[in-house]
Amino acid sequence: MVLRNKIALVTGGSRGLGKNAAIRLAEKGVDVIITYYQQAKTAEAVVTEIEKTDQRTAAALQLDVGDIGSFNRFVEQLSGILENKWKTDRFDFLVNNAGVSGRMPIDQMTEAIFDNLFNVHFKGVYFLTQKALSLMNDNGCIVNISSGLTRFSLPGQSAYAAMKGAVEVFTKYVAKEFALRGIRANTVAPGAIETDFTKPAFEANPQVKEMIASQTALGRVGVPDDVGGVAVSSTKASIGHLLGGAGAVEAVIALMAMRGNWLPPTTTVETPDEVCTFDLVREPRDAQVNCVLTNSFGFGGANATVIMREVGV
Repeated sequence: MVLRNKIALVTGGSRGLGKNAAIRLAEKGVDVIITYYQQAKTAEAVVTEIEKTDQRTAAALQLDVGDIGSFNRFVEQLSGILENKWKTDRFDFLVNNAGVSGRMPIDQMTEAIFDNLFNVHFKGVYFLTQKALSLMNDNGCIVNISSGLTRFSLPGQSAYAAMKGAVEVFTKYVAKEFALRGIRANTVAPGAIETDFTKPAFEANPQVKEMIASQTALGRVGVPDDVGGVAVSSTKASIGHLLGGAGAVEAVIALMAMRGNWLPPTTTVETPDEVCTFDLVREPRDAQVNCVLTNSFGFGGANATVIMREVGV
């Protein structure tokens, strides 16, 4: 599905999942504004790639998502670039992706680390969304990047996971409160993804990467290409009935599809303009609610209102 004449704002779009989402959006015909924290040259390289390879208009803006006091100035800059580059004062899609790491056991957690995680991963998402909504077109979409750590637990991730859990609850309320404007809000919750952001941690702890890979259906950790397409799909109006956090199409990649722990039947999921085949993980079998859909690598969505029919075991 081509999404022409649309503009997306992707925070943390200079690398990793944000970069992949920005490029995948551009491939679908969307113009993109990315934000970066410090790596201006890297961000400009992404802009150049989008403009040269995908023939879309792109731009980059500096933003510290943990500095809520800077958001008014950022919105002014965003308004200016929308006017200068696109001759408009509105955009269509917001992808809240920017983040920081903060792995720390509970008994060693400090207020400083906790507050930084809170500001970047929840407070910043909340108030940037609030500011952005005033510039968004009706019938747009907000995609909040969460984490598979809201579904499973790993030592040292309590604060980070708690913030992501808060984002998922927030997403449901955005979907509810802005439904009359046709604005959808979805969550994408990846498991362990190897990016330039996480690569140093994997290299320092190869046994962790091996452990995660051994417990996923495809025998490897995820890569950005596994997630970017899910974020793009979440912007489609055609799946507007899948919205609100856990009601979205989620990507719970890491431990959801444990080898040998289930033998799911294949299920077809129909949306207005496409049919996707997934595996059905056994939950209460009501076809309208309380189902978890997952493909062979663990992509899925809970509590999704979909049309399902079993096509084989």
